[in-house]
Amino acid sequence: MTSDDDPFHDCELDSEAILGTHTFEDALFTDDTETPVNVLTGETPAHSRATVEEAKEFAASIDTETPQIALPASVESQVETQSKPYTAAAFFHFKATGSLERHRAYHAAYEADAFAVDFEADYASGDLTITVERADDS
Repeated sequence: MTSDDDPFHDCELDSEAILGTHTFEDALFTDDTETPVNVLTGETPAHSRATVEEAKEFAASIDTETPQIALPASVESQVETQSKPYTAAAFFHFKATGSLERHRAYHAAYEADAFAVDFEADYASGDLTITVERADDS
């Protein structure tokens, strides 16, 4: 197989590292995502109040061919930019999968015809489950 035929030729991980089902715990925005609190009033600022449904709608509204998920934004970014407590990213984003190496491998599999990639975003638990199979096995 030449590097042109191998979707993982630019990846640190090979397909064996991501084949099967993997669950990434506490990766998604949930109703329990940490938000800042104004120390003077004890209240969460309006810009940091959000629901899971609002976050899911935002992620779904991103105009891209790659499915998006809602990830929690850091408290620091919420304070510094007065942003919502969530952000959107591709379902295989390194903030969800835990490493840039896995991000690249999932992205390569998602783009390759040789693999079937599916995911489930459980916003109640915050868990993201990604399943990768060889296309001829699915």
